[in-house]
Amino acid sequence: MDRVKLGSQGAVVSRMGLGCMGMSEFYGTRDDAESAATILRSLDLGMTFLDTADMYGSGHNEELVGRTIKLRRAEVFLATKFANVRGPAGEFLGVRGDPEYVRQACDASLKRLGLDHIDLYYQHRVDPNVPIEDTVGAMAELVRAGKVKYLGLSEASAATTRRAHKVHPISALQTEYSLWTRDVEAEILPTLRELGIGFVPYSPLGRGFLTGAITKPSDLDGADARAQRFPRFAGEAFDRNMVLVEKVKAIAAQKGVTASQLALAWVLAKGIDVVPIPGTKRRKYLEENAAAVNVKLSPAEVKELEAAVPPEAVAGWRYAEAGMKTIDR
Repeated sequence: MDRVKLGSQGAVVSRMGLGCMGMSEFYGTRDDAESAATILRSLDLGMTFLDTADMYGSGHNEELVGRTIKLRRAEVFLATKFANVRGPAGEFLGVRGDPEYVRQACDASLKRLGLDHIDLYYQHRVDPNVPIEDTVGAMAELVRAGKVKYLGLSEASAATTRRAHKVHPISALQTEYSLWTRDVEAEILPTLRELGIGFVPYSPLGRGFLTGAITKPSDLDGADARAQRFPRFAGEAFDRNMVLVEKVKAIAAQKGVTASQLALAWVLAKGIDVVPIPGTKRRKYLEENAAAVNVKLSPAEVKELEAAVPPEAVAGWRYAEAGMKTIDR
């Protein structure tokens, strides 16, 4: 797999990364053995950009990733995140970006990961009660201390990103982006390109919906929280969105690829500065996703896909109401 620059501060990553969240929470039951095997297979395939966060499984995900890569640390470009605070029972307690918490969260992540530094450290959500200058100032201290190499933001607006970048160079912004979530194209992507910041789309497969593997709500097992957390997976919205997925599947069949590969190829076609991190906890899906880097789309095919899934046709918010409130706008 090719390696590309992520931003303009020196970070170099695999052309596609691996999102590890679902290995610990939200997307069904855990299988640590298969998840670890998936991470190692990802490294074998050259997909060495791994993404985790302190909130995934309330620390479980960082521990899983850390012990799995222990003997292959030199191969890995590791990203983790802080700011979403959770209680002892996993309850969400809000967002913190105050300098004291930034330092505490980083040290806790390093301990769980079993590492001496983090390659890319994101603020997972912007704290509306703390100036971004204060948060990024504290993150910059971590760089100077050698605990972090590069800084990132997640779900930050263009204006917030500009302010943050003035305090310390931001290497990457992570935000949801896929065929059915394209609002970043209006203002955020142009801003990132102006400032020389890389873009890391999470959920480039629409949390699995765009793969075509989910055909009815009952396909999600009892431990899978997608129907509760993401309105696009529930009720009438599910049925309306399935119509769009069928169009993607039809175009994929004509091209001789899977719907997953087509959806990822569309994201990859958006630019060399766009590095998606599709998540999976199974090796078979990882290998399918990795092969998408070899699927090339012509400008006409890109337009065909975008016409098949127009943003105004997508039903439902991308998060439930509480989740939408945490997104910086």
